[in-house]
Amino acid sequence: MFFFGDVYYWVLVIPAMLVAMWAQMTVSSTFSKYSRVRSSRGLTGAQAARRILDDNGLREVRIEHIGGNLTDHYDPTTNVVRLSDSVYNSDSVAALGVAAHECGHAVQHATHYAPLTFRNAIIPITNIGSKLAIPVFILGLFISPSLCNLGLLLFALVAVFQLVTLPVEFNASARALATLEKSYYLEPSELRGSKRVLQAAALTYVAALVVTLAQLLRLILISRNRRD
Repeated sequence: MFFFGDVYYWVLVIPAMLVAMWAQMTVSSTFSKYSRVRSSRGLTGAQAARRILDDNGLREVRIEHIGGNLTDHYDPTTNVVRLSDSVYNSDSVAALGVAAHECGHAVQHATHYAPLTFRNAIIPITNIGSKLAIPVFILGLFISPSLCNLGLLLFALVAVFQLVTLPVEFNASARALATLEKSYYLEPSELRGSKRVLQAAALTYVAALVVTLAQLLRLILISRNRRD
C-alpha cells in the first residue's frame, strides 16, 4: 500500500518512471541503429580505446572485454576500461562513441576531474542511503518524525549522487566527441551518429534523477500529511 495506495505515487512517480522507460528504449534503439553504421577507418571499439588512452598518457589503463549489452564502464579501482560485446570488437560509429566515452572517464580520473572526485567520495554513504532510506522512512511514520527526516536525508543523498553524475557523464561525452573529431577517428557524418548515441545515453541519467526527485517529493508530502 505504501507504493501503490497513495495519490502521490500515481501523480509523481509513475509519470517519472514512464519517462525513464522512454529514455531506456531511446538509448537502446539509437544504439541499435548506429551499430549498423560502420566507421570508414575500420577501427574497433577496443582499438580506438587503446589509442585514445595512449594518446592521453594512460598506457597503464587496461582494456577488458565484458559480456552483455551496453555494460561498458570504467572501473577506477582497478584502472580498467571494460567494453561490452557490442562495442569491443565492433567498428560501428556507435561502438566508437561508447568506447571513447568510457576513455573519457579514465581521463577524468587521471586528471582529478572535480565532479568525478566528489561523486566517488560519496559513493559509500550513498550506497547506505539507497538501502536504508525507505525502511527508515517507513519506520519513522509509525515511531518518530526524526526517523522520517533521517530517511528523507538518506534518500536526498541518492539524489545528490545522481545530480553530480550528470556533469560527469556530459563531460565524458564531450571529451569523447572532441577526441573522435580531432584525431579523425570518424568522418563528420559518422560523428553525428556517435553524438546521437551519447545524447540518448545521457537521457537515461537525466531520467534517473527525475525518478529520484519525484520519489523524494512524494516522501516529503507523505511525511507532512502524516504530521498534520
